[in-house]
Amino acid sequence: MLERRQICDLLFPYLEGKPLSSEQIEILSRYIDILLRWNRVINLTAIRQPEQIVRRHFGESLFAARHLLTPDALANVIDVGSGAGFPGVVLKIFAPAISLTLVESHGKKATFLRELSRTLHLSGVEVVQERAERFQKRAVLVTFRAVERFESILRTAASLVASGGRLGALIGANQLTAATSILPGQWESVAIPESKSRVLAIWRA
Repeated sequence: MLERRQICDLLFPYLEGKPLSSEQIEILSRYIDILLRWNRVINLTAIRQPEQIVRRHFGESLFAARHLLTPDALANVIDVGSGAGFPGVVLKIFAPAISLTLVESHGKKATFLRELSRTLHLSGVEVVQERAERFQKRAVLVTFRAVERFESILRTAASLVASGGRLGALIGANQLTAATSILPGQWESVAIPESKSRVLAIWRA
């Protein structure tokens, strides 16, 4: 189990000099504990070392949150292929007033997301156990992390972006060329701290 001071130190590079509140740190600490406990039974993340989990999953997600939302944002957000809740649930912790839909087709992962939302007392969160290709709603912000079938998921996620909205993807820098060719339009990419190969790519509809 990581102490809160350790969590703050690990997350510092991703926060761009803007610290989290004590309440946010408390929620993130509980989230980490729940994830580590469930990960012993369900393969939620291949990364097992707590410090690496904080950096790769929570740090990257917080970095995305700071570039995609303001703390008082009221946006509706769809997170595609949420898995263990990244970046979607972390976006909700960063901006508590957003309306968040987590789309996850894997039954056990969807169960985890429901239990996580309940345990962390997160309101305004809907978990949809369904393939994203069949999902019909749209949102002003749609997010996903690089997954298998990247090209297919990219197209699906883009189709869920409302007019004038944005798509935020945590991907490998080597996937940017493919992304811009598959999805023409206005792209912006930001290098993720502490990583030589990961970026936050943002597409505007």
